Amino acid sequence: MLMDGWYVLIRNVVVAMPKPTGGLTAWFGKGPKGDWVDIGAKKKKGKFQACGRKSTKTSKRKYPKCVPRATANRMTKSQIRSAVKRKRAAGNPGGKPKNVRTFKRKKKK
Repeated sequence: MLMDGWYVLIRNVVVAMPKPTGGLTAWFGKGPKGDWVDIGAKKKKGKFQACGRKSTKTSKRKYPKCVPRATANRMTKSQIRSAVKRKRAAGNPGGKPKNVRTFKRKKKK
C-alpha cells in the first residue's frame, strides 16, 4: 500500500521518500507559514479564494494581492481595500511581480 510522499524507482525497486516539509511546500501549503489567500477576490460568506490565478490572459480575476489567511482574517475592510488598490496601482513591470506592503506605514510627524 502506498502512503503519502514521494516514490522513486531505483533499479526496479520502488523506494518511499518522505514528503518534503520545507521550502515552498511549507510556505504555500497549509500550516503556520502557509495557506495564502487572495484578499482582492472574496468569495461568498466572507471567505477568500486561494492565492494566484491560472493565467493572466484567460483568467477573469484581477491582479492578486496575496497574504497568509491569518493576516487576511485580522484585516479590516479599509485595510484590505487599501492594500489591493496599492498592489494593482504598482502594476506588473517587466512581467515581474511587485512587492507592496500589506499595511501602509504611518508618516512620522
